[in-house]
Amino acid sequence: MRRFWTTLTVLALAAATTACDGGGGGTSGNTPGVTDTEILVGTHMPLTGPAAAGYSKIAPATKAYFDFVNANGGVHGRSLTYKIMDDTYNPATTQQVVRELVLQDRVFAILNGLGTPTHTGVLDFLKTNRVPDLFVASGSRSWDQPDKYPGTFGFNVDYTVEGKILATHVKETQAGKKVCFLGQDDDFGRDSLAGVEKILGPVAAKQSYVTSNPNVGPQLGALKQAGCQVVMLATVPGFTALTLGTAAKIGFKPQFVVSQVGADLTTLSKQLGPAARLTEGLISANYLPLSTDDADPWIQLFKRVNAQHNNNAEFDNNIVYGMSVGYLFVQTLQAAGKDLTRDGLVAAVEKGGFQGPGFAPLRFSADDHSGYGGQRLSRIEGGRQAYFGTIWETDDGDGPVRAYAAAPAAPPQNGIPTAP
Repeated sequence: MRRFWTTLTVLALAAATTACDGGGGGTSGNTPGVTDTEILVGTHMPLTGPAAAGYSKIAPATKAYFDFVNANGGVHGRSLTYKIMDDTYNPATTQQVVRELVLQDRVFAILNGLGTPTHTGVLDFLKTNRVPDLFVASGSRSWDQPDKYPGTFGFNVDYTVEGKILATHVKETQAGKKVCFLGQDDDFGRDSLAGVEKILGPVAAKQSYVTSNPNVGPQLGALKQAGCQVVMLATVPGFTALTLGTAAKIGFKPQFVVSQVGADLTTLSKQLGPAARLTEGLISANYLPLSTDDADPWIQLFKRVNAQHNNNAEFDNNIVYGMSVGYLFVQTLQAAGKDLTRDGLVAAVEKGGFQGPGFAPLRFSADDHSGYGGQRLSRIEGGRQAYFGTIWETDDGDGPVRAYAAAPAAPPQNGIPTAP
């Protein structure tokens, strides 16, 4: 009964908030989180807990990019304020902190909330309150439901697209070998497996893990017993490291092929410590420039911002990711115009045409809220992560995996985007 009355209270507060602000329509003068001088947005991130490794660096990097923009005049004369809430990668905590951001802080939008199991639980709440839910930090296909969740948009390549791309590489280079799968026990793992099996058919063996249990010994033992020669992983960084370490302990040496979610070399090396050599040969894919590519103009920009506004934090792919999100959000605000409303922001994303550091195009339109649509393969060799081959794109259905030839855009000279 207590839970029932609490739910009723939250719904009443949500209804009252929506009634008072008209859901964010109209002019910027009555839009939550927007004043003449400021735009307040919020996020939920695992600053602590089982997914904090690497991921805790994302939101501070986004904030650093916003601070860079603020130092150069802001967006249409407004500065950006980013409120970052720690949800420990716990869905119940996510619901609590997102309600606080919306009902108490009255943020303009939720930006880059991280995690498939965590963010899934706030979709209906954000929809009810008509809060733009932009660039979710997950590749779940749940974010691409414009009819059901018109204000929610992805950012990552979705996990089924990624699964198809990685599986195509396995099919071409590991023909005849026994391919198996280990994934997170939620839509992350299930969507990844769906993509893998669209290309390879049923895998020889599959296992799953839950983030509350940091022991993958039974799963790795079962895959070894099954004779797996290639193991495809849909794992967050901490569990990628656990998998590599556990496999080494039991003398299991398959070819590991890992979702970009859990493949950042800097993060894995820190987790593995003296055993960092276990990452050698790991195959993955990504859609953003790698942090070690000093010749890339985006990396040059982000390193400059990192030094000036992020306490010169150890630079890795998580920082590249966070600043890429910040860049896209600023570009979206530019497109939405000075008379900023929630409806106008969503319309600006759906209009599309965005340019940024990604290799493949962003697919935003009224009918597609999925984010990036392609990736390039990477390999760890000699303690260095580097790309190889072409850029690939596909869909989350039965479409082919095909090469994408267009060159990525260069950043503007001052590092601040304009409207598409």
